[in-house]
Amino acid sequence: MPQSAEPRVAQDPAWDLGGIVAELAGLRTISQRRRYRGRPLPELPSREAVAGVVDALVAALYPRHFGPSGLSEDTLDVFVADTIEQALRRLRREVGRELRLNDLDGAKHAEIDGQALAIVADFAHDLPRIRALLDSDIRAAFDGDPAAKTLDEVVFCYPGVAAMIRHRLAHRLYALGVPMLARIIAEIAHAQTGIDIHPGATIGESFFIDHGTGVVIGETARIGRRVRLYQAVTLGAKRFETDAQGRIVKGGDRHPIIEDDVVIYAGATVLGRVTIGQGAQVGGGVWLTRSVPPGSVITQARAIADSFENGGGI
Repeated sequence: MPQSAEPRVAQDPAWDLGGIVAELAGLRTISQRRRYRGRPLPELPSREAVAGVVDALVAALYPRHFGPSGLSEDTLDVFVADTIEQALRRLRREVGRELRLNDLDGAKHAEIDGQALAIVADFAHDLPRIRALLDSDIRAAFDGDPAAKTLDEVVFCYPGVAAMIRHRLAHRLYALGVPMLARIIAEIAHAQTGIDIHPGATIGESFFIDHGTGVVIGETARIGRRVRLYQAVTLGAKRFETDAQGRIVKGGDRHPIIEDDVVIYAGATVLGRVTIGQGAQVGGGVWLTRSVPPGSVITQARAIADSFENGGGI
């Protein structure tokens, strides 16, 4: 006789599970009709799959650090090749899923597989360039932090480096036209490191985030070469334009431009499409909403008196 199915757990009448499920189904239907205009529901990208792709690519980029133990010179390239091949195949599937989300009429479904392949091929060809940029970031972290003992320590332990590995992968996907996958990668990095970099942000070589917790970099920020940020720095928007109905206007350059060799110290906030000139230094805790020329040193306002008595200075 066939085995009977495992009995379902009895529902506690106190919380009316059937009614809750029915209400959730109704809300889900309303939301899906609004989003997909009554058409068949497309398959969504898998956050779990994207996370697996990223982990695989990180291991392929730095196999001695994040690959399996015991890799030898004879097996290293084989591991890298196999890992990249499997990761790209999974990535192609997720890229296709995102592209189909924007094809509600199904008019381009026949073309999407080819588009996904082209995007992933371009991304694959950029992996050596991404590794070279990351090597410059790692060197900048080592050279810029007196506490760093070895380059291996920087690769293994620095949250700023972990965030940048994922940002440089995400940024390339963002530029290739799959912003949702890029944003998933960015949010995985955010959760792991406490560093929030939008995948649209453009960041030059030899970028170093020291400590890193609480750093926020907006979508249209442009950061030059050899820039250093400390913890809790924000490169954000000053205001959001709205249309006649009061809705936020999407897009537009609204985040700072940080030129080469700039240092921004802990807790500084730079807002709006302002330019921080080459070689400038922005002190800790500064609130900045204007451009500053190259070589500037911007600090907080100093108190007129060095000490206060009986509540003076409050």
